[in-house]
Amino acid sequence: MTEQRSTRVPQFFLTPGGPCPYLPGHTERKVFARLSSPLAQALNEALTQSGFRRSQTIAYRPACDSCSACVSVRIVTKEFERSRNQKRIARRNDDLVREVVPAEATREQFALLRTYLDSRHSGGGMSDMGLFDYVAMVEETPVDTHIVEYRMPGIDGAPGQLVACALTDVLRDGVSMVYSFYHPGEEARSLGTYMILDHIRTAQLRGLPHVYLGYWVRGSKKMDYKSRFRPMEALSRDGWERLPD
Repeated sequence: MTEQRSTRVPQFFLTPGGPCPYLPGHTERKVFARLSSPLAQALNEALTQSGFRRSQTIAYRPACDSCSACVSVRIVTKEFERSRNQKRIARRNDDLVREVVPAEATREQFALLRTYLDSRHSGGGMSDMGLFDYVAMVEETPVDTHIVEYRMPGIDGAPGQLVACALTDVLRDGVSMVYSFYHPGEEARSLGTYMILDHIRTAQLRGLPHVYLGYWVRGSKKMDYKSRFRPMEALSRDGWERLPD
């Protein structure tokens, strides 16, 4: 009986402080738990609903001293309606070929990731990511995960150029966009926004109420795009609450 209980209660750990990637001059700390089978899926779902994010076999959330700027957010899919600009972005990408593939890393995906990181996040925490790091990010998962690939139209039946990818967890109450990246040369397509719109549509078709977007930091330019998807709920001490429009 004691052994069974020990496998069901996760252990939580606290990281040492480090520079905050979103707010200059702030120190970041995280609390994390390991996702271990056979309860990894259920634990990941419970922790996601409690504001955690998954990275490989770890679920984490900020635990910073004297700072609560990072807020977990999720889109309410049932009530979501595209804005005029979002409708234009969806039409602009109607030609893309979308395919759900297993969580198995490919060199083509990694080449796209490197192009994205070198252009958009040079010097960031992932800027030195190598192929084996990418393989671990994608394939070291104990939960229901897949990759959504977006390609340009092919010629004569051949696959078109890969322009965007989203690593996505499937939950009972929605989908969680773990990490997404895209070709920076296709800026006119607004691929980051389009991938979120596509995940909202997928969740709506499957009857799933939420799309989890991770953390939103008020005042951070890196996070501004998340606030454009309404209605949106944010996790507070009192639970999930609707953000005002």
